[in-house]
Amino acid sequence: MGKDDDFQSILENGINFGRGGERRDPNAGKVKTKAKKKQYITGAHGSGSARQKAKYREQRANRRHK
Repeated sequence: MGKDDDFQSILENGINFGRGGERRDPNAGKVKTKAKKKQYITGAHGSGSARQKAKYREQRANRRHK
């Protein structure tokens, strides 16, 4: 009685190995940042500290190109 019911339910519904139908957002745990956008890298958005950081980035990039 029990075996036939289990077999019939497997035939009708298939086998579930966990991780049910719940879909997760792939960006759920990520932090959004503007740090890699062009204006922030070049210091063009008006912040003094960003301009200074852009200057340091430029100096660092030019160290190898003498």
